[in-house]
Amino acid sequence: MRVKKVLFIAALLFFSFNLPAQTVKAGAELTGAYLPLIRGKRVAVMTNQTGRVGDEHLVDLLIRNNVDLVGIFSPEHGFRGTADAGEHVASSVDEKTGVPVWSLYGGGGGKPSADKMRTFDVLLFDLQDVGLRFYTYYASMARLMDACAEHNKKMIVLDRPNPNGFYVDGPILDMKHKSGVGWLPIPVVHGMTLGELALMINGEKWLPQGRICDVTVIPCENYTHQTKYELPVAPSPNLPNTQSIYLYPSTCLFEGTVMSLGRGTSFPFQAYGHPNFKGSGFSFTPRSVPGAKNPPLLNKKCYGVDLRNVSHEQIWENRFDLSYVIDAYKNLKMGDEFFTDFFEKLVGVDYIRQDIIAGKSAQEIKEKWFCDVLRFKQQRRPYLLYDE
Repeated sequence: MRVKKVLFIAALLFFSFNLPAQTVKAGAELTGAYLPLIRGKRVAVMTNQTGRVGDEHLVDLLIRNNVDLVGIFSPEHGFRGTADAGEHVASSVDEKTGVPVWSLYGGGGGKPSADKMRTFDVLLFDLQDVGLRFYTYYASMARLMDACAEHNKKMIVLDRPNPNGFYVDGPILDMKHKSGVGWLPIPVVHGMTLGELALMINGEKWLPQGRICDVTVIPCENYTHQTKYELPVAPSPNLPNTQSIYLYPSTCLFEGTVMSLGRGTSFPFQAYGHPNFKGSGFSFTPRSVPGAKNPPLLNKKCYGVDLRNVSHEQIWENRFDLSYVIDAYKNLKMGDEFFTDFFEKLVGVDYIRQDIIAGKSAQEIKEKWFCDVLRFKQQRRPYLLYDE
């Protein structure tokens, strides 16, 4: 009898370990959870090229299901995802459906006008984020939450997995450095989905004057914070692949320096260089391309470091890694002129530039934000929708 029981348990273990992994489903795929919530209502949607449901765009799905879609809000990079970072995206009409496209970057501080807010009853939000404080989609979400709170509108967040959602790293933003690339007191890598972050924005009363948005989150299925999720669609023109998304937390800091990080090449955020970088046989020349019309060091031959072959495992181990910036700083020997004022907006604190100039190592500096990470992980816990 005991032998049979042991064999039975062994068989269960065998089959459980050999079952195929369940497919992650984004909130937008779970139409039965949100279509009933918007029936008979005037609907606006905030989305871009990442708002896919299988082979179909969310906008087309809504039209096919006879949803009264009155407008599409467009974030940075535009509805089709081809504009430069920070470029003002004009309002237009979606050629395929005839639905008006409203830009958040056409003025007014990134919030819709009262006239626009009066045209709909409920806002569907569906954007693929990459989990960084300086990736601006969460700020667009927060501004729309604030507008919905002001105008008593319902908001539904169709959640998507975070490809950098398996760790938290970096200092919490010192709010004196609040900007378009740093909007909330969160670490550089917050490790949350936008749905979770929406709940945290409400719970921590981070909207102006402590306003609360009436928000419902449609969670992903079969996703946890240990899932290594590869995006089916590039989230923006300069994050074309998984390698760029994993390196982005660390290499984006070059935006606050004199260096190029590969904008204007086929490998943005996967290299760094400068015409005066010494001792390297690797070179690239930034050109004007869609999504990077005027990249740093345009048409100048840059020497530097190619990160395209760094393994994912190494990137995961190093996480938010200052060693690339420190390497370039030491190589160029420019002192404080290596940095621009934008650097503090990205890192969110004063001490990182100071410590790099003082000659401290990446690990020594990382130890300074260790308590920030612990504190934030505790603070965010009530809002998590997925197992850590």
